[in-house]
Amino acid sequence: MSDQINRNPRFKKNNSSNNTFRKRQNAKKESNDGLTRLNKHVANSGICSRREADKFIEAGLVSVNGKVITSMGYKVNKTDIVKFNNSKIRREKEQYVLLNKPKNYVTNTKDPRKLNSVLRLVERICKEQLLPVGKLDRISTGLMLFTNDNDLLKKLSSKNKRIKIIYQVSLNKKLSSLDFKKIQDSVTDKNNQSLISSVAYMQGKDKNEIGMEVLSIKKEIIYNTFEALGYEIVKVDRVYYAGLTKKNLARKECRFLTDEEITILKRL
Repeated sequence: MSDQINRNPRFKKNNSSNNTFRKRQNAKKESNDGLTRLNKHVANSGICSRREADKFIEAGLVSVNGKVITSMGYKVNKTDIVKFNNSKIRREKEQYVLLNKPKNYVTNTKDPRKLNSVLRLVERICKEQLLPVGKLDRISTGLMLFTNDNDLLKKLSSKNKRIKIIYQVSLNKKLSSLDFKKIQDSVTDKNNQSLISSVAYMQGKDKNEIGMEVLSIKKEIIYNTFEALGYEIVKVDRVYYAGLTKKNLARKECRFLTDEEITILKRL
């Protein structure tokens, strides 16, 4: 049964295209040599998007150490002086914001001006352009982390990164004792590579309210687990993420992380 629980009935394995593979390889090279592509450096300053930066570079509006650069693949390091329209570019301050996402808000970054975009909530306290670490679908609620720290963003978004996350899941019917044991058995099976680390009935709640601790930013494992057993998920609320909680953070509100919280995330 543990094989059935961890089967993926809804999501087919995504076969990466050659373009995606090349992008990953390029990103890996950047992190290894300590250099940053010029278009990315310009975009990180908050002036424009990376696509727009390509156009500005091609038009000869960007210079590095006094020399106009028009090459798309050009890389810079932290000591280089980069100018746009003869004005020195200063990289944006790295920001880290925690949001308690409300229901019916979307996390699609392609249209950040939408009234129900989570980015509209974050921009109320932060002028820098931030991106979410992982996503929640429209009906899901709870903790979301946003940052413009690309290194941390990549690390926490990696499918291979094990991060403790706790969800409160509401099902369409009570979870039977038999099915509860099946999930528990899959967790304790030493031969099973389950990303679920624990499951429990919510104390003081009906048995359709389940607490689940997982070790992945991808919450599809939750849907797959319950759907394999014949349950529908009515609501998902992320209540804990990598040491961060919703304490004193009302729904729809956001806050900056403390220095201590940032340090802990970077050590993960």
